[in-house]
Amino acid sequence: MIDSDNTQIVAASPAQAAHWIVVEENANPSSDYFVLPFLHAQGHSVERRGFAELPEPGALRGAQVLFVRYIPNAWRRLITASRYEIAGVHLFMDDDLFSWSSFARMPLRYQWKLLRLSWRHQSWLRAMGAKLLVSTPYLQQRYSEWQPQLLAPQVPAALLPLLEREDVDFSDSAPITVFYHGSASHGADLKWLRSVIERVLAADERIVFEVIGNSSVNRLFKGLPRVQVLHPMKWDSYQSLLRRPGRSIGLAPLLNSPFNRARAHTKFLDITLAGAVGIYAAGPVYGEVVRHRENGLLLPMDQGTWADAILQLAADRSVRKQMLNEARTCL
Repeated sequence: MIDSDNTQIVAASPAQAAHWIVVEENANPSSDYFVLPFLHAQGHSVERRGFAELPEPGALRGAQVLFVRYIPNAWRRLITASRYEIAGVHLFMDDDLFSWSSFARMPLRYQWKLLRLSWRHQSWLRAMGAKLLVSTPYLQQRYSEWQPQLLAPQVPAALLPLLEREDVDFSDSAPITVFYHGSASHGADLKWLRSVIERVLAADERIVFEVIGNSSVNRLFKGLPRVQVLHPMKWDSYQSLLRRPGRSIGLAPLLNSPFNRARAHTKFLDITLAGAVGIYAAGPVYGEVVRHRENGLLLPMDQGTWADAILQLAADRSVRKQMLNEARTCL
């Protein structure tokens, strides 16, 4: 590590570090699916801190500091002031946070957040000799000059019991809940899905559709029967949602866009933990984990094909049960 005055700063090897400080905006799936399982598997002690939970400068001595996606200014100043005492700086990235062109079409509020908390810190991270950890081979290749370490998603320990539960209702009389749980960054995928859901709801009155979104999502599906729009929620609340039974078919569409190419396959985990069978966009994101017709459906982004597949799955409970059991063995 080289300081601005060309003084070399020796950083300890991560393998030798005993204590890691994970800096995160709040509890989040990036930490729970990727960062924490990786660190715990290495035998490190982990201290989680929010943006406003700054330690005393001396508490950083010998620690590895890992930022999850975002770097708040207060922490940046603290790390800069403590750069001779800390063992290393790291950033975990599970979206293409350093490419303006990849998120330029995202909602303006989301663009500003990525610019302010991620994109603009690249030079500082290099000056700190930071190491990069990433969630996908796409990001690993894209930022190969950083020599990033690839982390695989894993089910958090607190959610492992969901893989053993027997509360999935496959009876003929059970309602068929189809769901899509995307964030604001999935707006284009959600718009693509609207005509699919319209056709499915018209064809089978047993099917209800559950989606997470704000008022714009509510407007998008206005006029369709049996649609429940859930308000966006924090990660802790979403885990509680996964624990509630009653979901049958989860959807994971993914349009071919620069931002989507960097996605990880965490929706495979979400859908399986919810006790549902997934329909996933064909391509490298889900193609590495989904085996078509064995542990889910892997389909091209054709709206008619998706509508037909949803209806076929809704009509065949034995196939859904078989594929769910196989998906659970993959986690």
